[in-house]
Parts: sequence; C-alpha cells; structure tokens
Amino acid sequence: MPDLTWAELLLRIGLASVLGGAIGLERELREREAGLRTHMLVSVGAALFTLVSAYAWTDWRFSNESGVVFDPTRIAAQVVTGIGFLGAGAIIRQGLSVRGLTTAATLWVVAAIGMATGAGYYAAAAITTVLVLFSLWPLRLLAYRLSERYRPEEGRLAVDLPAGASAVSVLEAVESAGAMVRSLEFEEEGDRRRVDMRVRIERGRSAAALIDALTRAHAVKGARWNP
Repeated sequence: MPDLTWAELLLRIGLASVLGGAIGLERELREREAGLRTHMLVSVGAALFTLVSAYAWTDWRFSNESGVVFDPTRIAAQVVTGIGFLGAGAIIRQGLSVRGLTTAATLWVVAAIGMATGAGYYAAAAITTVLVLFSLWPLRLLAYRLSERYRPEEGRLAVDLPAGASAVSVLEAVESAGAMVRSLEFEEEGDRRRVDMRVRIERGRSAAALIDALTRAHAVKGARWNP
C-alpha cells in the first residue's frame, strides 16, 4: 500500500475542512444548533478516520496465509454509526414540534463528505457539497413557495378575556371558523386574561374570518393574529 506524501495529506485534510465548513457556514448563518465549527470538525474527523483506516498500517504485513487479514473499511465504517449520536444531539423537541432534523442530516452528509475526501474521491465530495448547499438554500425557498400554495395557513392567535373568564367560548369560535388549535397557553395580566394559541386554518378559510368570529364571541375584548 503506497504512503501518502505530506502534500497529499494536507490536501485531503484541508479540502475536508473547506467542504465541511461551507455547509457549516450556511447552518451558522441560519443560527442552527450545529454551525461552522461543528461541521468542520465532523468532516475533518471523518477524513482522518478514513486516512488512518487505509494508510496507517503500511508497516504491517497482512495475508490469508499468516492469518492476519487487513480490512481498510473497518475503522471508517464506524463513522457512519458514531455520527448518529452526534446528530441526535442536534434534534430538539419543542412541544408538538421537532427542530434540528435538517441539521442532523447535514452532519451525517458532512461525515460522508469527509470520508470521500479522505479516500481521495475529490469529485464526489465536491459535487455532494454543491448539492447539499443547493438543497439548503435555493431548493428550500422553492419548496416553501410551492407548499405555501397548498398547505393550511398557520399562525399564533392572541385573545384577550376578562380576568377569570372561561376560554370555552373562544375555543368554540375557533373551531366553528374552521381552525384547529395546536397549542394553548394562558396568562393573567391584571384585569385581563390572555389566551395564546397556535392555530392552523383549513384551506378555503382566512385569518380575517377567524378574527371576525372571535370578536363576536362572548366576553372577548380583543384578538390579534400573527403569521
């Protein structure tokens, strides 16, 4: 097995750092859980594991006759398993919603990019990086615009009631207006009681119709809609 020169070693480690950092920079700008440094470290670490797995055993003799078999993929294969634990740490659950799935996926892909760079597959690593950046930015905007036409409108609804008033009439008005309550919070402020709701409106209905239905509900002092 040939030895790597210092120049080739520097090229592979440096390219893994640059490609992983490019994806991490996008996550950093969007203020996600894992950013530039995390993605760069994952890519460099995966590249180094691959290099160690393939090139660190040149002083050893391997043969079936001697009973010592060399498998250069054994160490690198564990990167795929180990990165799952790091990706799980980027996933956060907030109430009924889950955040961090995309960031966990980018960590997984960055590990693959680092492994490809460490193995010398520069073209595959570069093409994958471009595709990942495309999916994180232009494709995201395109998918949002397409889904915005078909998905129900969702936003936060704040309703003011007298202190101690029941929210039953408010919930009935929301349901009669064709909306579904996804989360519900109460807050007392002096002589007022505020009901904060995360609401999803059915297709064909509007937030204006929902506000109109609430203003006609019993004891409602005011309602505000925030997309």
